[in-house]
Amino acid sequence: MPESDPYTTVTLTPHPDAGPGPVKALRVEARWSGVAGRLSLVYRLAADPAALHLPGAAQPRRADGLWRHTCFEAFVRPGGGPGYLEFNFSPSGEWAAYRFDARREGMRLLAMAREPVPRTAGEPDGLRLSVDLQLPVAPVATLQLGLAAVIEAADGTPGYWALRHGPGTPDFHDPESFTLRLGRDATDGRA
Repeated sequence: MPESDPYTTVTLTPHPDAGPGPVKALRVEARWSGVAGRLSLVYRLAADPAALHLPGAAQPRRADGLWRHTCFEAFVRPGGGPGYLEFNFSPSGEWAAYRFDARREGMRLLAMAREPVPRTAGEPDGLRLSVDLQLPVAPVATLQLGLAAVIEAADGTPGYWALRHGPGTPDFHDPESFTLRLGRDATDGRA
């Protein structure tokens, strides 16, 4: 995929049991460069920052448990098969990366040749988090993604946002939620 290819923009929706909370909108721009193995993501959150519980700034570093508070997530399935990668990005600058053999099975830390550096910036109607990932996978033409976020309100109430929600409690690991396709074989950005 040439580097000049445009971003694909998708809208995340709140889990029906939790509702939108203080969030007005949450969009993600994604671009996959299969030749370079680079996935670029830009999360755009429209909300009054005063109505959110946002973690304070920290040095970019690997950290666990980021999903317990406001964080942006990407679930990436390179090629076929049940295995996938999970990435978590906190507005603090902290990040996490895991590899799974199948849905919630075989979880282990994902080694990264180049550690991601999530960059957060304020915008007139909220905030933007952007990150470039050098995926540690063999070159593939197409990726399947599940994009999601946990957005914590100022009172501590979590909101769960995703491309697709299955029935029941929020589960970002649900293979049915990997609905975004990026790459040479993706015709309209959706599976």
